[in-house]
Amino acid sequence: MRRRDFTAALLLAGGTQLAQAQQRTKQHRIAIVEAGSVASIDDPASRYWQAFWEELRRLGDVEGQNLTVERYSGEGRPAGYADLAREVVSRNPDLIVTVTNPITQAIRAAARATPIVLFGGDVIEGGLATSLAHPGGNITGVDVYAGVEIWGKLLQILKETAPSASKVAFLALRGWGDSAEQGRGQRQVLEDASRRLQVSLIPTLIDESTPSEYQRVFAEIASERSDAMIVHARGELVRYRQLIVELAEKGRLPAIYPYREYVEAGGLMAYAIDPREFGRRLADDVHEILGGTNPGDIPIYLPTKYEFVINLKAAKAIGLTIPPALLGRTDEIIE
Repeated sequence: MRRRDFTAALLLAGGTQLAQAQQRTKQHRIAIVEAGSVASIDDPASRYWQAFWEELRRLGDVEGQNLTVERYSGEGRPAGYADLAREVVSRNPDLIVTVTNPITQAIRAAARATPIVLFGGDVIEGGLATSLAHPGGNITGVDVYAGVEIWGKLLQILKETAPSASKVAFLALRGWGDSAEQGRGQRQVLEDASRRLQVSLIPTLIDESTPSEYQRVFAEIASERSDAMIVHARGELVRYRQLIVELAEKGRLPAIYPYREYVEAGGLMAYAIDPREFGRRLADDVHEILGGTNPGDIPIYLPTKYEFVINLKAAKAIGLTIPPALLGRTDEIIE
């Protein structure tokens, strides 16, 4: 080989190695936008965020090394979501992870091109995707919506747990049941189930997810003499799960929750998807998009595993005996 060719080969090899090293250490910046508290993103009690971070590390995406993460909170106030979305987008992240449909809708309105990985529910009905297999646009993620029938099942479980219950409070954000997205269907299913089970369903609605609002609505529940409670699945409520659980115990209310985190906070029971499953899937989507894949080409994932979890300590605290037949159907009993 002539010296000039040899020198050119060395330069080419060196350039290739440098490009590969730069590729390995390429920095990405992502934003995570929670409807509730920023603290929940790093909460060791949150199974889905734990799984999210563990999966990202397994894939080689490590905060402080090749990944910069900015955390944002909607503070449980939907009226502020549009302003928050504009703030997030102005920072020009490479990708945005969103939690709940309203947060996602606000972010998408502010950023039509930035890739979005969502944790939402009934995303097609909510206008966030054209299909689960081919979402299109700049969105993919996890759809945790189990269908409106799940609400009838929750009421059935609650009635089995507390057979004497005749009035059931349904804790949700104001506006639930009024919109075309999920709400009307949920309301209809719950009303049908309540008639079949011979209980009165009492919507108990908060204007925003704040401690004072929870204090107010639980006083309302007491004045209505409700004797059991279902909690809605909106992410804004999860932020105050500890307060909700404590107020339910204080009122001696048997309650069924939409996420396991409530039970781990001391709540009575939950019938919910496995949070670790969708945490891992969110991380997989983030990694794939940062690697260059178009989010609209990644199918939106539907979780397949549901868990029925009962906390016997919570039952004892409100003087409730769980029927043996129901205990036999649980996936996990927390002593």
